[in-house]
Amino acid sequence: MQVETAPLSEPMQREVSRLSVLAGQRLLQHGAESALVMDVARRLGLALGVDSVEVSLSASSMVLTTLSRDRCITTTRQCQDRGINMQVVTEIQRVCILAERGMLDIDGVHQRLEKIQPWRYNRYLVIVMIGLSCASFSRLAGGDWPVFVLTFFASAIGMFVRQEIAHCHFNPLLNFGITAFVTTLISGFGEVYQIGETPFIAMASSVLMLVPGFPLINAISDMVKGYVNMGIARWTMASLLTLSTSMGIIAAMNVLGVWGWL
Repeated sequence: MQVETAPLSEPMQREVSRLSVLAGQRLLQHGAESALVMDVARRLGLALGVDSVEVSLSASSMVLTTLSRDRCITTTRQCQDRGINMQVVTEIQRVCILAERGMLDIDGVHQRLEKIQPWRYNRYLVIVMIGLSCASFSRLAGGDWPVFVLTFFASAIGMFVRQEIAHCHFNPLLNFGITAFVTTLISGFGEVYQIGETPFIAMASSVLMLVPGFPLINAISDMVKGYVNMGIARWTMASLLTLSTSMGIIAAMNVLGVWGWL
């Protein structure tokens, strides 16, 4: 159901174009797959009264064109990565659904989109939970309680370092490399001082927080659904993050002179 039944004026069409591209931009910035980005941007534009919406995506930008009564308006936005946040993705989808049902007009959509802000967990809660999750993996892999404790502290400190580097807006590749180095350096002392029966498990488990699972899943999903260029770009970035992590791990092992699980 469309909110606008009368033909749109040029200023209104421009506003619809801005709202549609804003929704798509924020979805792309916060980790949504390409099919969802294009679908929501198109549906939102149609719900607000334009006749057609065309979207083109790249790894760091998007181009959107709206058509209303043979009048085309095209706009382009850069889409810098803002971190994965499904709360933002969900809220934008909700706005789109409300617009389709006629519960929001152009002004209502504008206000709702402007109010959406990324909600994040307390950073210290994240550190504790990351430590517990990696430590739990070490137990599942057969580690004893000393290995569990070592893994917890190594991954928790590594997550703290990762947050601090991200707060300073360093390149993600540098972030992953340094975090992997610090985490492996701490967990590697278990191998040096023989903490627990299988200290090498701590070295393997503590860096699991750096596995780029979500980008890899999105990359495969994009390629399967026909967005090959986006899929390749995301796969390349995930591969580079994995390479940076591996270099950090190997550097720490060289410093300690132990090779653990390699």
